[in-house]
Amino acid sequence: MRIAMVGSGYVGLVSGACFADFGHDVICIDKDASKIAALENGVMPIYEPGLDALVARGVSAGRLRFGTDLAASVKGVDAVFIAVGTPSRRGDGHADLSYVYAAAEEIAGAIDGFTAIVDKSTVPVGTGDEVERIIRRVNPAAEFAVISNPEFLREGAAIDDFKRPDRVVIGGDNARGLEIMREIYRPLALGRSPIIEMSRRGAELTKYAGNAFLATKITFINEIADLCEKVGADVQDVARGIGLDNRIGAKFLHAGPGYGGSCFPKDTLALLKTAQDHDAPQRIVEAVVAVNDNRKRAMGRKVITAAGGDVRGKEIAILGLTFKPNTDDMRDSPAIAVIQTLQDAGAVVRAYDPEGQDQAKKVIDNITYCSGPYEAMQGADVLVVVTEWDVFRALDFKRVKSLLRTPVLVDLRNIYSRDNAEAAGLEYHAVGR
Repeated sequence: MRIAMVGSGYVGLVSGACFADFGHDVICIDKDASKIAALENGVMPIYEPGLDALVARGVSAGRLRFGTDLAASVKGVDAVFIAVGTPSRRGDGHADLSYVYAAAEEIAGAIDGFTAIVDKSTVPVGTGDEVERIIRRVNPAAEFAVISNPEFLREGAAIDDFKRPDRVVIGGDNARGLEIMREIYRPLALGRSPIIEMSRRGAELTKYAGNAFLATKITFINEIADLCEKVGADVQDVARGIGLDNRIGAKFLHAGPGYGGSCFPKDTLALLKTAQDHDAPQRIVEAVVAVNDNRKRAMGRKVITAAGGDVRGKEIAILGLTFKPNTDDMRDSPAIAVIQTLQDAGAVVRAYDPEGQDQAKKVIDNITYCSGPYEAMQGADVLVVVTEWDVFRALDFKRVKSLLRTPVLVDLRNIYSRDNAEAAGLEYHAVGR
């Protein structure tokens, strides 16, 4: 199948490269000429394990190309995927759909022959209806179907998620459009990945409902962790005890400093705004958003408490800046609020992250960026693990103790053993333990 992917960011690039690896002919389009030039030279705009090799394989096979000319690129294709950003709109928190609608306008004037227009971007319920209206207004003679096909990619594991998905959701009611989608995803059907067809609005809501539920699980176990600390229980024991119930499941039951990233914060907020517009309040999700926002600064206060209640003039070493490991994404990372809380209290911050420092420099000021974990902790009063990168899991505790001015370790991801840390002479603080 011939596919045009409008938007060469995280979702568009990963999806386009995977489709090309399936054997489809794919062109990824972006208005950022420098990004396209970099991609043509094998330079990825994001860090995602395995993506550079996957892109190189598609380009070498002649199945993956890049371009900036949307109009020329969508002519004659079977499907155009819209994979542009839908950030929270400044001022009111609604999803900003301006990029989606602008893409629809441009696509409408360029398609020829029957084309499936596929919303891959995360969009509120009813967006597909508006995309369809835009295309019919701009090009009344166009033959097309608007399909919703939400993505469910985890940063750091996106390629595996795409190729071995829990499910593929396809929303629409046009027979020709659905047949194109079945053919595009046929390689996954052969591997028995469930392909679920539903209404377009149902597919749009499925994405938001899924992310809101996962955010709720994270927030739930974080509040249970706070209770564990008060009553003398270990949240890891509790999480295992409930997670083995197959009605609940073990995933997303890891206590920590709160969720961040490109999806959960904006998607929960967009769901709330949609619910308000339709007079169907989502009280649980409202609580999730509020608790998660408060938690990030609470983790900063936890560090201050571990430092004796006062960090003015003290040096704090931060390990991990991205919202999760195996990505360079800093969007809504808990590290931002933790560091701001420490700086507000007068602390001096040193930090190291294996991949996120270039992005962190755009959003975090007045900290010292180090070249490795041990450099960051040299002479620090407190060492804080904020992101659970693998490189931090096997630190030499004896060396850690020798480098720290005071031997205090705050483990916001519960990646260490208390016994091992304390045996090395470290004062150990965890979450919910």
